Amino acid sequence: MALAGVSVQFAPETTLTTLGFVAGGILLGTLSGLIPGLHANNFALLLAAGAPHVPGPPALVGVAMLAAGVVHTFLDVVPALALGVPDPAFAPGALPGHRLVLAGQGREALRLSALGSGLAVFFALPLALPVTRAMTWAYPIIDAHLWVVLGTIGLALVVGEPTPRRKLWAVVIITASSALGVATLDLPARGLFPTGDLLMPLFAGLFGAPVLLAAMDGAGVPEQATAVVTSSKTLVCGTALAGTLSGAIVGYLPGVSSAIAATAVVPVLPDAERTRGFIVATSGVNTANTIFALFALVSLGTPRTGVLVALDDAGVPLNLPVLLSGITIAAAVGFVLVPRLGDWYLETVGRLDYTLLSLVVLSLLIALAWAFAGLLGVCVLAVATVLGLVPVRVGTRRVHLMGVLLGPLVLRDVCANLLVCW
Repeated sequence: MALAGVSVQFAPETTLTTLGFVAGGILLGTLSGLIPGLHANNFALLLAAGAPHVPGPPALVGVAMLAAGVVHTFLDVVPALALGVPDPAFAPGALPGHRLVLAGQGREALRLSALGSGLAVFFALPLALPVTRAMTWAYPIIDAHLWVVLGTIGLALVVGEPTPRRKLWAVVIITASSALGVATLDLPARGLFPTGDLLMPLFAGLFGAPVLLAAMDGAGVPEQATAVVTSSKTLVCGTALAGTLSGAIVGYLPGVSSAIAATAVVPVLPDAERTRGFIVATSGVNTANTIFALFALVSLGTPRTGVLVALDDAGVPLNLPVLLSGITIAAAVGFVLVPRLGDWYLETVGRLDYTLLSLVVLSLLIALAWAFAGLLGVCVLAVATVLGLVPVRVGTRRVHLMGVLLGPLVLRDVCANLLVCW
């Protein structure tokens, strides 16, 4: 069949095979998204190690990897909301999602996250080409002054704190986390898995374990009320669009995380909607990043996410129509899975002994750190956990801990420029 001069063919066997690989990726992404402490980058390293041994065309293996990565970005909110819930007395200092869980609105938070991720795919697909053209033009300029760009982002994080005391602590935390990144990121990691990696213990220590420790004496997940989303459609769509555009920045700039990008969106939201808006924006950034990072790989040859690094390492042909089809199907399934699995997850966690559950999850984090990086990974997890407790104690935002990536990149770029000048 020909449409507007383009030949369109339908091959049932090929279609079914492709759908089978997408389904396999969705299953893997579901499992990884529901496991606390397993970051998308760590999961991607496992995919990269296993990809050469998967029977099938490399293009379809790539589809499965991207499907897994997309579903992971949808579902990783589930353990994030259900675990690490503090005592209600500490609600003002809790993460935005935990504040909604404490208020019995965790089911609403799940749906806000699903909307943020789903709308991000809807917005990112038509925006990917114009954004890529703009970034292809701008990237050489940004790359030549990367340390200035990243340094400005770090400065903005400090300035965004409301009091001089919190600004000072922000500087301390960014500096300390930068030093931790410089000291550890290039260390050789050898663990149980063939692809050693220190990102898992670093991120689990900075952002996972401190939340669990701070919530150890909490009452756990209270009974959750209605799942109705109370935010207006205009606010949800507008915040998701802002998150999508921020996801473009994350997709093209190294060292900029979803949390940093979402933090830039939140100040423009009404005060009463900032908690919900943060969830929508973060989810939107996280998922849109996958699409924009794919276009960045095609146009610039630079993989910006763990999944795209794995895709590149596996030698997957960059067939955009096939890869984007897999992303779209996986996103639709992920959108459905978040409320269905999330409600069950919250209900199940709410019935368990929360202190025991926190200890089990902490033990899992230690086991994963050992599996990815051996004894070194466990030591890095311990050091990162101590540093990760600081924002909770001094009342600053945890996003400053992203200095663990910003700092090494700034230092590396400054040194490279000095060598050129020399």
